[in-house]
Amino acid sequence: MHKPILAWIVIGALTSSGLALAQSTPRIDKRQEQQDKRIEKGVASGQLNQKEAARLEKGQGQVQKMENKALSDGKVTKHERRRIEHTQDQQNKKIRRERHDKQKTE
Repeated sequence: MHKPILAWIVIGALTSSGLALAQSTPRIDKRQEQQDKRIEKGVASGQLNQKEAARLEKGQGQVQKMENKALSDGKVTKHERRRIEHTQDQQNKKIRRERHDKQKTE
């Protein structure tokens, strides 16, 4: 008799945490984190100079502002998510281009 109750408690906990995740943006957050790490590695390896890194960080900040604005009403719509992910795609290309432009730090 205790096992079914425990099972419902576990299911309820998983469902409620799933709803909380649905309102956040874990995929966008993870990608932001990965792109930030790529910028840091570029600076550490000398592939990015300070000016390039600052410009890329500014772009990352713009993506974060978009995400914050989308989350301000408590729900990120499909349209907002697509816009944010498109901007992340552009940032990804910029990071790659700057890291591989054969320009070295002085």
